[in-house]
Amino acid sequence: MDSSLPPVSPSAGPPPLYVPPRGPTSRPRPNRGWTIAALILGVLLILSVLGHLLGALTGFGTPSRQSGPRLQESLVEDNSAADKIALIPVEGVIAGGAVGGGYDLVSHIKEQLKSAQEDDRVRAVILKVNSPGGEVLASDDIAREIQKFQKNSGKPVVACMSSLAASGGYYVSAPCRWIVANELTITGSIGVIMHGYNYRGLMNKVGLAPMVFKSGRFKDMLSGEKDLDQMSPQEKEDFAEEQRMIQKMVGETFDRFKSVVATGREEANRQNKSNTDSTGQTLSAKWADYADGRILSGKEAHSLGLVDELGNLETAVARAKKLAEIDDADLIEYQPVFDLSHFLRFFGKSEPAKIQLDLGFEPPKLRAGHLYFLSPTFVH
Repeated sequence: MDSSLPPVSPSAGPPPLYVPPRGPTSRPRPNRGWTIAALILGVLLILSVLGHLLGALTGFGTPSRQSGPRLQESLVEDNSAADKIALIPVEGVIAGGAVGGGYDLVSHIKEQLKSAQEDDRVRAVILKVNSPGGEVLASDDIAREIQKFQKNSGKPVVACMSSLAASGGYYVSAPCRWIVANELTITGSIGVIMHGYNYRGLMNKVGLAPMVFKSGRFKDMLSGEKDLDQMSPQEKEDFAEEQRMIQKMVGETFDRFKSVVATGREEANRQNKSNTDSTGQTLSAKWADYADGRILSGKEAHSLGLVDELGNLETAVARAKKLAEIDDADLIEYQPVFDLSHFLRFFGKSEPAKIQLDLGFEPPKLRAGHLYFLSPTFVH
């Protein structure tokens, strides 16, 4: 045994494995901006929910007078004037359903008129109409609100018709102190329509037969399930009576339309006589002959006295100044104030799946059994 070799320790193991040193690790920094924004939104949502719950339980903070959206004034044209003219739009199909902010169109216009009445600097209102008409009740409610506004405030309302102001669009214009239309405006269409379908023929083709239990002869008078080709003598008599009743209702509503036109134009003429610069047009003796549902151009309507003046928005503004007897005015609009509660309505709201056919335009959604002041061009 060689004594020159170093002694081997029995406890010594294999040499340790070499592990290379790790470099500095880089972790992605969290986006603190999004975190802070999410926290703020969460706090606002919680506060809004608690506020609405408290208001519902105590009634605190809920103005009893407000039936429409909260509004804020928006400057449209600054003329550095002390007086103001409010622009109120009436656009699209006039209906009682909810519009922006969850309020119906009638309440929205009513609240704008209320704001214009309470502001002493607002000296006149221009109703910007671009509508084919719509539901009878909604149109009549708006017309009544305009009448009430002019009577209570003494401020004139000038209707400014855009490309379309037919049927209900003209109905809401009729009570105005002055009506301006372009020569090419489509207006008129004075009349009433109730629209529906009889789909019993289609049901017969697919082997579907209705089972009807009713309390009276006319309880299903607007049903589209009736087999018009297989009626008994009694059913034919009842159907003829139904048609007479519906036509009578349509006729009564039509009489109301003509009354609103005649009364509105006569009242405007009476008030405008005191202003030598704004005497306006008088209804033609034959205007009722044209109240058969036909559409009219702005030029034709002017010749019949249904319109006071031909022009555009600039013309309407100039006329509003003369009627209000002011030299100049700022033009304003009323915009709904964003309410966080409206945003909350999207949560927990589910909609059924829909298949939509894109026709390039959105036709009005007519409801069965409803009367409409609507131009027949837009019924189909």
